[in-house]
Amino acid sequence: MTDRTVHLPVAAQDSLDDVVGIGEHAEALGYHRAWFPETWGRDAVTALAALADATDDIGLGTSIVNTYSRSAALLGQTAATLQEHSGGRFRLGLGPSGPAVIEGWHGEEFDQPLRRTREYVEVVRRVLSGDQVDYDGDVVQTRGFRLRQTPPDPAPDIDVTGMGPKAVELAGRFADGWHGLMFTRDGFADRLDDLERGAELGNRDVDDVRTTFVLPCCALPDGDQARDLVRQHLAFYVGGMGTFYRDALARQGYEDTAETIYDAWQAGERERAIGAVGDDLLDALGAAGTPEEVRERVAEFEALDGLDAVAVSFPRAADRPVIDKTLEVVAPE
Repeated sequence: MTDRTVHLPVAAQDSLDDVVGIGEHAEALGYHRAWFPETWGRDAVTALAALADATDDIGLGTSIVNTYSRSAALLGQTAATLQEHSGGRFRLGLGPSGPAVIEGWHGEEFDQPLRRTREYVEVVRRVLSGDQVDYDGDVVQTRGFRLRQTPPDPAPDIDVTGMGPKAVELAGRFADGWHGLMFTRDGFADRLDDLERGAELGNRDVDDVRTTFVLPCCALPDGDQARDLVRQHLAFYVGGMGTFYRDALARQGYEDTAETIYDAWQAGERERAIGAVGDDLLDALGAAGTPEEVRERVAEFEALDGLDAVAVSFPRAADRPVIDKTLEVVAPE
């Protein structure tokens, strides 16, 4: 059975209490896990620590923290501490992010993203084991590091994100899970082939690699309003978040549309970019409309072969009433 999880919003929330309140609401509705992405808003570690204090049962996770702004050893410490603080409910999601975030915001060179991701997974696992970490990688070097507290038991699982074939192959080879974002159903199925190939290279069973599909959702009585919010959200990601989402969309058969959205957004023509997200593309990438329409759409995505969890996410401009309504509409039965 596919789990239903939730991506807590990083935008349009007035306070940390609002973010925690959404997580509490998700727990009350029966969602399996609350993920917190880390971009330009509140940091994921503080937010998840606050949510751990306010909840009892819902799983917690990062989706994602990047592999440039914190060292691998520090991410291992952080994962161990959040696992302890949450009573064993934490799952670490990490990935390289992209140049717009790493170079533009953090001032770090976006070099060797795949190699860096692999080495971070390896080092974090060694930190979580409690053994001394002496690691001499191409990107990461750590000498004489060991947790001073008892290591978490069980250690939290480590997921990675990825959009291209090689990134998803890496997830299958080394990680405990993979998070996919901005995929059509056919595009997701194509990447599952890469995940399986990676598992084979790592002599692993692909069924042991947990797959999570991040699905933009918005359900309102005014279905057109809901669709407009998701349309704007998709245009922002394809047009304004570097080239990775543009390229991923192009690989899925939407090359001309992806270029149109990207070029228009970069030129400051936001309305033209949003208008380029047609109804067919909107329905291929998200679940937006009336409550009945959204329930049907989410069920279609959940029926994908090889999928373990859907992570309900929200348009970046959604306010609290829109988020709460959508949470309730697509709550686990």
